Amino acid sequence: MASTSDISRGLIIKLDGSLYKIVEFGENKTARAAAKVWAKLTGVDNNRTIEKTWNSGDAIHPVRVERKEYQYLFKDETGFNFMDNENFEQVSVPESMVDAPQFLKEGSNVSVLFNTETESPMSVELPDKIVLLVTYSEPGMRGDTATRTLKPATVETGGTVMVPLFVNEGELIRVNTKTGEYVERVKE
Repeated sequence: MASTSDISRGLIIKLDGSLYKIVEFGENKTARAAAKVWAKLTGVDNNRTIEKTWNSGDAIHPVRVERKEYQYLFKDETGFNFMDNENFEQVSVPESMVDAPQFLKEGSNVSVLFNTETESPMSVELPDKIVLLVTYSEPGMRGDTATRTLKPATVETGGTVMVPLFVNEGELIRVNTKTGEYVERVKE
């Protein structure tokens, strides 16, 4: 059995029958009272964000999670479909379980997190940074590079990214999938 001393960022725990991922945590110590451990949690199997406080040393229930490499195939009425790169087994996942579905490109590799107790998928994580083609962008004004002015650009997956004025249609850009922000222009 794990205790509050085992809490770490990214740990998935079972709380009140639901699964939650620890986003942030800390400890409050006072002179008179016992130490308290707090955590900010986001739901893995629901869309809730909560905060929870435990007494130091209380028991928690971590869930063993396995990360597997999958390839994105297509989207249909059942959700997003992925294929295991080793045994070619396919799994379908609803859109709510995918980190950044607007940047998911067919054929790209992702990490699928599985609950080892139930062997069911819990979430899909894209790589931190991916390269995408800009399919539409308003042309920038020549010489307007002194300020950090951004414009919207549509990428090949249908998502929209705010890019600097010098990025044009048909260019490849690197996008941070966690924040949805432009990182850099990629030379072919």
